[in-house]
Amino acid sequence: MAVNVVSTINTDHEDMIHDAQMDYYGRKLATCSSDRSVKVYEVTGDSYKLISDLKGHDGPVWQVAWAHPMYSNLLASCSYDRKVIIWKESGDGYQILFDSQHHDSSVNSICWAPHEYGLMLVCGASDGAVSVVSLVDGNWEVEKIPNAHSCIGCNAVSWAPPVQCQRTDKDTDGTGFVYKKRIVSGGCDNLVKIWAYSDTEGKWLEEDTLDAHSDWVRDVAFAPNCGQENFILATCSLDCRVIIWRKNEKEGSGWTHQVLHKFNEAIWHVSWSLAGNILAVSGAENKISLWKEALDGQWMCISDVEKGKAASKT
Repeated sequence: MAVNVVSTINTDHEDMIHDAQMDYYGRKLATCSSDRSVKVYEVTGDSYKLISDLKGHDGPVWQVAWAHPMYSNLLASCSYDRKVIIWKESGDGYQILFDSQHHDSSVNSICWAPHEYGLMLVCGASDGAVSVVSLVDGNWEVEKIPNAHSCIGCNAVSWAPPVQCQRTDKDTDGTGFVYKKRIVSGGCDNLVKIWAYSDTEGKWLEEDTLDAHSDWVRDVAFAPNCGQENFILATCSLDCRVIIWRKNEKEGSGWTHQVLHKFNEAIWHVSWSLAGNILAVSGAENKISLWKEALDGQWMCISDVEKGKAASKT
């Protein structure tokens, strides 16, 4: 299996690009940069066209995230300027739907919740807090988890896949079940933390702390649901390692972990395929590799790319 570069896009950004995200259907591409802008492109096959150049941030923009299309074409962005902006497509462009500066320092990571949870965005910032922005009865509300990560703060956030559990107090949708909401965060304290929303207490509570990295945790990513009670989580760090964590909710066991690989460079980003069977890993030396679990439980590199050139591992 080999990875090939399909096309190269000249974004016309005036500074370093920090993130690029395709929308749900793969028809739009959003990019963000230290030039303080967010750009949106229409993608058709190998061709692309700039359709919006969004100006609203006062500092480098670190990350962008598309909401599920059932909530219309919404794009979120976060920046060093402490702002979180939610943009909505309107006519031929995008307008600011929500603009909040609820963190005290750089907002480093954002992620939309699975659509089953409603319109919710989790944010992680250098002030050490994690926040959840939600649309409730037509109004945007912000709930913060203060001191989620000590030291220099939170670098990455992600949502767990939806898992149903039986509800015993009040039934809001007539099914008798409710989704258990969980998020994961990774920080400069070298820790990965799992947070669960308590309906009883009406707030986010720390459910687990995962301690296996020896340097800053740069990214965290839950695999798409691998069964109603099975969780698989990938984390990466400046310690040059990617770790795979597992937990079976039904068995009530704790998290176990396995080092996928020890790399020669710091690892910045991990991302799962839609099927949850392939993990993409990107590092500090312009390298991207794809990993798949073998039948014996070991992880194998099936392809890698260095500076745009593909090299097959099979």
